[in-house]
Amino acid sequence: MDPVALGKSLELRKKLPPTPSDRSIVNATLDCGQFLASRGYSEVQVSEQELDFPLAFSLVVHKDAHVVERLLRAIYAPHNIYCIHYDLKSPSAFSEAIRGLASCLPNVFVASQLETVQYGGISRLRADLNCLSDLLNSRVRWRYAINLCGQDFPLRSNAELISELKALKGLNMLETVRPSTYKKQRFTNRYKLKDAQSQYLASPVKTSVLKQPPPHNIEIFVGSAYFVLSREFLNFVYWSPHVKDFLAWSEDTYSPDEHFWATLIRIPGVPGEITRSNPDISDLMSKTRLVKWQYLEGMLYPACTGGHVHSVCIFGAAELRWLLNDGHWFANKFDLKVDPVVIECLERNLTERQRAIVATR
Repeated sequence: MDPVALGKSLELRKKLPPTPSDRSIVNATLDCGQFLASRGYSEVQVSEQELDFPLAFSLVVHKDAHVVERLLRAIYAPHNIYCIHYDLKSPSAFSEAIRGLASCLPNVFVASQLETVQYGGISRLRADLNCLSDLLNSRVRWRYAINLCGQDFPLRSNAELISELKALKGLNMLETVRPSTYKKQRFTNRYKLKDAQSQYLASPVKTSVLKQPPPHNIEIFVGSAYFVLSREFLNFVYWSPHVKDFLAWSEDTYSPDEHFWATLIRIPGVPGEITRSNPDISDLMSKTRLVKWQYLEGMLYPACTGGHVHSVCIFGAAELRWLLNDGHWFANKFDLKVDPVVIECLERNLTERQRAIVATR
């Protein structure tokens, strides 16, 4: 929040260069050797502790290949594994760019099954499930899976993240709270999906038809679509008939990705269970994602210095210190068109911290 530094940041914003096109990533990945050297992938340093604790990442993206590449570079380690799911509606240059990234990095791949993602529909959840299925079938024996979107960015280096994940001792990290009356409407009534053949898919539409209660007396909790989940828990998700029934029940609900994971983690006996008797775990308590909502600025956190989209703050450089000190592992949203300085500073800061940790071990 230093006024001189903030002034410099605002001046830099006025001189923003155009965001690189998707085609620029396509062209860059035609020569993988040059691409990896110029982006620093071959210089990533990891500690022995990290090598013994590989991670899996699911990235669900749909635009701005240059931004996706910067996110990938920020979370990249050669022993981790990364699945990227791109929306089938994405421009051809974007999908070509993502495939180019995967072709240059042996531990990065495109999901074997792709979805046409509809906002608020089951397809958003299926995009992650498709990646998670591929990750479970990979040769890498990763410990935790983390899902991200294109406007996320890490606030912890890989080494720092491993230290915090080890402290969980197999527990999961995600938001899970009891639903408000407003949120209950998302799954007490059936929602109708727009014709999948439409060029632009609108949000699901609420109908007057009431749904049957969830199968197997499952109690619904709500939260975020984003998570940090253990391999043991995800094995349960893919093999449990109860989960299959619950997924089928969720098909015609609104934004099932925001109740699916939050509910499953409360089922008695699941690996890393958060018992139903436990209090709510809010987004501020869960370290998975730091989001600043416009209507809570000034009460729970300082004002946004970048901009807003749908009441969500797009972070500015003046929030850098707050982002790094808050304690979360990832944050959303970032946009090069709004403020590239905060991303540049985070990149440099994370690289310096990672190198310092590796040098001491």
